[in-house]
Amino acid sequence: MRRPALLFLFALVTWGQEVQISGTDSWVDTKIDLGAQDEVKFTATGELTLANRIKVNPSGAKRGFRDMVRTYPVNDAGQGALIGKLGDSNAAVPFLIGPELTWKSPRAGRLFVGINKAGNDAPKGTFKVKIEITKRAPEKSQTDYKLPAVTAAIVDGYPRRIEDAQGNPGDNTNFLIVGTEKQVQDALKAAGWVEVDRSHGDAVTAAIGAVLSKKAYVTLPMSELTLFGRAQDHGYAQADPIQVIAERHHFRIWKAPFWVDGFDAWVGAGTHDIGFDRDNRNNGITHKIDPDVDKERDYIGQSLQESGMVAKLDYVTPSQPSKEAVTATGATFHSDGRVLVIYLIPEAAPATTSAPDAKPASTSIFDGVVKP
Repeated sequence: MRRPALLFLFALVTWGQEVQISGTDSWVDTKIDLGAQDEVKFTATGELTLANRIKVNPSGAKRGFRDMVRTYPVNDAGQGALIGKLGDSNAAVPFLIGPELTWKSPRAGRLFVGINKAGNDAPKGTFKVKIEITKRAPEKSQTDYKLPAVTAAIVDGYPRRIEDAQGNPGDNTNFLIVGTEKQVQDALKAAGWVEVDRSHGDAVTAAIGAVLSKKAYVTLPMSELTLFGRAQDHGYAQADPIQVIAERHHFRIWKAPFWVDGFDAWVGAGTHDIGFDRDNRNNGITHKIDPDVDKERDYIGQSLQESGMVAKLDYVTPSQPSKEAVTATGATFHSDGRVLVIYLIPEAAPATTSAPDAKPASTSIFDGVVKP
């Protein structure tokens, strides 16, 4: 009677199937549902012929300068490479598979495979992908986490909006992350966010490095705005090459001068740049934001969920919500006024309940940069 049970357990540990994908396909649904931390092995063969008659295997073509101005699902990978993603949400982060990859699923979801190509590309040929689930991870319930409670009183304790250098009110403080600085940085990296350059000098250095390595430059600096008496501690963005000048998802975060039941808290302000506009302060050029700022707030939360590092998303309504306002540059926006609370999976119990040290105020402003 034990043998069938052992065979069943073995099947849970090692299971696989083969998927074929054409160069003209978009994303192909593998019909494979993964759990968080399942281990998967990909093995791919086949050949595609690109428009320039170059033949490539699942590694894709060697990146060239032309690739720096093209938009691929995985911008640092070559044209025609085999790629994958978990789920079909707009916030899902594609990853390079290539000819062989051992990979751990960051969260539960449906597995898709695709070809790294721009919108008009139509490579000829096919890849065959063998997908093996080498290890199924045990399920972990959200109730296993002991999370702090972000209340309306906590949210009421800090400003509803950030300010520019002249004290003009700007974007809403529309989300809060609970977690250590390293947890926040790791989760944002896994979710496809990049930390932007802090100055012109940093931007020039990063751009030169991108050119030399033939990688896309997407870390354009953003203006410094203030909360808690200082400029943002970190600025993050998601954007496509070239379009980053006019359009990008972006936000600023500040370490809060308070704890949430002993846990670090980070207050954020996020908006989606969708083009250019006139700056009412000086008649200069600034970025135009999507006036429905709640869409960017929710996108930030959804993207972090894709990292597999989020324990819970919640919303808190402050006693005096900011629902309709004008930014420091003169643009109008609207919101339901709620603050999104993003609880990262805690590593351990908090070590102290004393107030955290705030970073010193920054006095540098990025002159000459088009400011969102």
